[in-house]
Amino acid sequence: MNFGTSRASAIEKLNKFVEQNLFEYSRLRNFDYGPEDRSNISCLSPYITHGVISELEVIKKSLSKFSFSKNEKFIQEVLWRTYWKGWLELRPNVWKDYLIELNKIREEFKDNQNYRNAIDGKTNIECFNQWVNELKENNYLHNHTRMWFASIWIFTLELPWQLGAEFFMQHLFDGDAASNTLGWRWVAGVQTQGKHYLASEWNIKKFTNNRFNNIKLKESAPPKFSKKTYSIVKQDFRNKNIDNQNLLIFENNLSFETTDFQNNKFKKIYIISNKNENRSIKLSEKVIQFKSLLIEDQKQRLKGNSIDCEVVDITEIKNINESIIALYPTVGENLDYLNLNVLKLDFLFRKLDQFSWQYCNKGFFNFKNYIPKIIANFD
Repeated sequence: MNFGTSRASAIEKLNKFVEQNLFEYSRLRNFDYGPEDRSNISCLSPYITHGVISELEVIKKSLSKFSFSKNEKFIQEVLWRTYWKGWLELRPNVWKDYLIELNKIREEFKDNQNYRNAIDGKTNIECFNQWVNELKENNYLHNHTRMWFASIWIFTLELPWQLGAEFFMQHLFDGDAASNTLGWRWVAGVQTQGKHYLASEWNIKKFTNNRFNNIKLKESAPPKFSKKTYSIVKQDFRNKNIDNQNLLIFENNLSFETTDFQNNKFKKIYIISNKNENRSIKLSEKVIQFKSLLIEDQKQRLKGNSIDCEVVDITEIKNINESIIALYPTVGENLDYLNLNVLKLDFLFRKLDQFSWQYCNKGFFNFKNYIPKIIANFD
């Protein structure tokens, strides 16, 4: 499968999916037909993650084709990412603690043969091995497959979920701190305490059209347990003064011309690149390259609109002497770097996030009750 590295390719993929495959999405979305056939899902997450297209763009396009009732499941899936981000913003210490745990576990398992076999795709589980290779080759996995993969990693191979979450982040084009970390926590049973996800042979065979054999799994394992609980941290998501400043854009907002701030006047726009040297989780070269090409595409589009812009490394922010403001990078590696290096910036928050994150204090099933209200607010 192929992921283009431009907004034009993202829009093309969106339009094609809505016109040809959206109608059957709800019925077929859980099937993984293999990387050669992704017609039943949108494959838009790598672009939404990087802000190349927005959730609202995708939802608006889908609603131009079908009513909300016919689109509801697709819209829910689009807004899962918004929900995960909001949940983590209200509990940022979950990400902080994850990195602390990961650093410790990484050292403990560096010479563990079971771990090496897992990341090399050399286990005795055929489907898992194929998914490892697919992840490394295509930098993408079907969402249902991600659940199976995580469950097998945790409960059959008995490896720490923290290492599995790192493995995904290293290779997924759509990896982000919220969706990835919280998704793995959910499968393990520590996100919603006592509720875990157990992959089963019949389920994998059914939803892969019997593509795999030799699926011997541990199907009756208890959920993982964590003593840690996280209270909501009060946050201020109000926007600060915007006028006449330099604007920083991080890798999660790579379509300035579609943001809420496209009509504001900025002195100059700096697009921030973050190399592996500054990351706690070292990304694969293919993922770094994917990000770099999307950043370059944003730069060319800005220049095409006669907007003064420049790509700079995150370490160079401190050398920008004039007043600066930034599109909020969300909890994750970029915000970590700013906090670690005492780079105190004022942030601009997307209106979608400002409005939606107030409903992320509980579980997704509570959040989804507010989806019609969220959509109506931006109609």
